[in-house]
Amino acid sequence: MLKKITVFSTVLVFLLTGSAIAAAPKHGGTLIFGRGGDSVGLDMAYETDGNSFMIGDNLYEQLVAYKDESTALEPGLAESWKTSADGKTYTFQLRKGVKFHDGTPCNADAVVFSIGRMMKERNVKFFGKGWDIPAQERTPEYWVSMEMDDTVGAIEATGEFTVVFKLKRVEAPFLANMGMDFASIISPTAFLKNPKEFVRNPVGTGPFKFVKWVKDDQIVLDKNKDYWSKAAGPYLDRVVFRSIPENSVRFLELKTGNIHICQFPNPADIELARKDPNLILPTQPGMNIGYLSFNHTKEPWKSNVNLRKAIAHAINRKAIVDNIYQGMGQVARNPIPPTMWGYNESVPGFKYDPALAKDLLAKAGFPGGKGLGEITLWSMPVPRPYNPDGQKIGEAMSADLAKVGIKAKIVSFEWGTYLKRQREQPADMDLFQLGWTGDNGDPDNFLAVLFDGLASSSIRTQWKSEAYHNYMLMGKQTIDQNKRAEIYQKALQLIYDECPVISVAHSTVIWPALKSVNNFKLHPTSSVRMKNVWLSK
Repeated sequence: MLKKITVFSTVLVFLLTGSAIAAAPKHGGTLIFGRGGDSVGLDMAYETDGNSFMIGDNLYEQLVAYKDESTALEPGLAESWKTSADGKTYTFQLRKGVKFHDGTPCNADAVVFSIGRMMKERNVKFFGKGWDIPAQERTPEYWVSMEMDDTVGAIEATGEFTVVFKLKRVEAPFLANMGMDFASIISPTAFLKNPKEFVRNPVGTGPFKFVKWVKDDQIVLDKNKDYWSKAAGPYLDRVVFRSIPENSVRFLELKTGNIHICQFPNPADIELARKDPNLILPTQPGMNIGYLSFNHTKEPWKSNVNLRKAIAHAINRKAIVDNIYQGMGQVARNPIPPTMWGYNESVPGFKYDPALAKDLLAKAGFPGGKGLGEITLWSMPVPRPYNPDGQKIGEAMSADLAKVGIKAKIVSFEWGTYLKRQREQPADMDLFQLGWTGDNGDPDNFLAVLFDGLASSSIRTQWKSEAYHNYMLMGKQTIDQNKRAEIYQKALQLIYDECPVISVAHSTVIWPALKSVNNFKLHPTSSVRMKNVWLSK
């Protein structure tokens, strides 16, 4: 009898302990997320910035989704899919009963409308009456930069819940691309009410729905009580995304409990967070790159390789990582992270060598910087996962360049203006800071989208290399991943040899949060997912 009682007591203790460790999620509450800047817009087909995407992550959904803390694919709005033997036809079966926030049905026609509106030649077919898709007011930058018009030939709804994509060519990353923010499925009804205003009045199928946007202050989302998935979440009643530009102020707001999660704290504040018993430290190795690039639309940057390499050797990237990233980053050798397949281990990276930089400057025709004049160094105004402080990094780069005789003036703008003007490749831009967090775990999403200037005028680094462009095409059209890795390794060697861009750092992403925040998980793509997050008090 005593033995039975002991066993029962042990089981009871285990159950009580287990319930304490894995407490049941609570419904309700408002979570306040502190971020470094405002969104540019809320129509994901036309945005490229993470501050816009993090809102879209909660408002919209795509045909396929990425698993938590991974870029592995799982069903999204499509519950299943199949690919033809030749790799050129993808058939998606949609979930039934899914509704947009405005109550209209999410069906195959809505998918055709959402994706088809980005096509230059709209070879689309609806199953029902469908809609007339308005002319583009803006360039769908992701769609264009990824050469999707050269990839997608036709989109057809063959049934109420069946969508068929017919491709012009084999596109190895196609399925992964369909999980990206630009491929969000929107309410055609809401969009057509006022296409120009949809960017500020978004309607999707996600776990949260849009309430209001106070520019440069906050965006408010409320729980979608009619969300289609009943398996888990959303638990929160409301999520408020507050814009707090100063890193130190944002961290102080966390310490005082005015926000629940602090995006991009100063690296120096991480140690303070570790010592605070009221805080937790969600952490993720960054699938990212922070880089410095040249204006390849003008001379001397366009054709003078020695000048580009002189600048690469003049900048002390290790000092930047040590002093500004402060242990939350590593010096980059490739413009893709070392955790990604296709990484080229044999690329040495550009060592800090002012003497070599001076020699290269002379070979470039600018001994001691003479004849070059004062150049502009565009520096980012907001912290990003790959760049904790663009202004400080710009100052460090400018000081390094001065040591070899190059005068560099730091230039910056409001974030939306910075992105818009940089895209236009203005004559008053010489060097510019930017970076990237991978969208889907495929090297193509870094190497083609960021650097293949021959693919599109929307590519932000307008480097035009036939050899590189051919590598990108081969990478897309090769299915075998080992062969694709070899192609990308050759492309990375070419980037090192030609120096169209200077890879600065890969960062570790750490976003401190209050202990009351439960189940908040960082994602390699920097998606901010609130569906399964809940507050314990």
